[in-house]
Amino acid sequence: MNLLMLSGDSSVAQGRDGAFAQLLGRFRAYWSRVDVLTPSAPGAAPRALYDNVHIHPANAHRALQARFIQHKGHALFAERPYHLITSHDYGFFYNGAGAWQLLRSYPQVPLVSEVHHIEGYPIAETLREKAWLRAARVYIPFAARYVAAFRVVNPHEVPALLRKWGVPEEKILYLPSLYLDLERLRPLPDLTKQWDLLFVGRLARNKGLDLLLDVMTRLVRLRPQTTLAVRGDGELSGWLDAEVAARRLQAHVTRVPRLEQNEEMTSLYNSARVLVCLSTVEGNPRVTAEAMACGVPVASTPVGIMPTLIQDGHNGLLLPRDAALWAQRLAALLDDPANQRRLGEAGRQAVQPYEAEQTVRRYAQGYHDLIARHRHN
Repeated sequence: MNLLMLSGDSSVAQGRDGAFAQLLGRFRAYWSRVDVLTPSAPGAAPRALYDNVHIHPANAHRALQARFIQHKGHALFAERPYHLITSHDYGFFYNGAGAWQLLRSYPQVPLVSEVHHIEGYPIAETLREKAWLRAARVYIPFAARYVAAFRVVNPHEVPALLRKWGVPEEKILYLPSLYLDLERLRPLPDLTKQWDLLFVGRLARNKGLDLLLDVMTRLVRLRPQTTLAVRGDGELSGWLDAEVAARRLQAHVTRVPRLEQNEEMTSLYNSARVLVCLSTVEGNPRVTAEAMACGVPVASTPVGIMPTLIQDGHNGLLLPRDAALWAQRLAALLDDPANQRRLGEAGRQAVQPYEAEQTVRRYAQGYHDLIARHRHN
């Protein structure tokens, strides 16, 4: 069977060996051919990954992505049949618009809208996120009329919103997207702990950086020796450096440069006592699960899949957006190495079901089952 993927991730078109490329390396075993259409990006070019995965980046601005999908999709369908189309849908739903136009010519092919999270939900931090949320409120009920299913990657947050917006239960397909290489992501007990706290992620509005610095400001008052490492780049990089200076936290906050090798990330996770995630919007914040796989305790807001992964006080900390509470709970944990070990080991056990090969197999089987049901209807 052949699969056409409409992706929002251009990293594979840029030749980067990230999480998406690694997923495709496993996912390809379940398909005769996979064609991936991506947005344009610096350095992006058509590429063949492995022997049956082909990458096709757009050559124009994202605003024209729907037109690119329509034209390129028609060209690919002229070469071979496709048994499933998947559309990574977010923001202003360029992929979904292109998929809808393409489906008008190939109504016999099932379409899955992959909704990893809803931008601006549960908390919209910016005017842009509020606009995205309004766009989702229009798009989701419209798409529900013609998609075979919405693929969601956490079992509670997004499904509840889809039901509220009128999506039938039978069109909500839960297939997790945490593909963890548990041979690589492992505890390194001999590695020295360099930092108390670690933040890993894009430096963007939804990552809760303002709350992170509020927590650090309070935590340093309670525990003056506290340190934080930040690994990330993004639009708020300059703001973060300026805010750290304004709060006189330079001695406590270290910016970690980009790490290119997977093993370097394993070492980074293991070099911290606690990983923190303070996001307002997420689907599956991968870094939390990766840290848990390394036996590092995680403190997180209850976003995306985190309420499924973490039971507060049992295998991590699950906390509301309250800086004083975060500072209090983190100070207690940082001063209790035995509790760090207990939470870390319980967290490691919690993510074992997300081993990459098993999870990708379930992902592919879910789509194969959907194709079979579609044929019989």
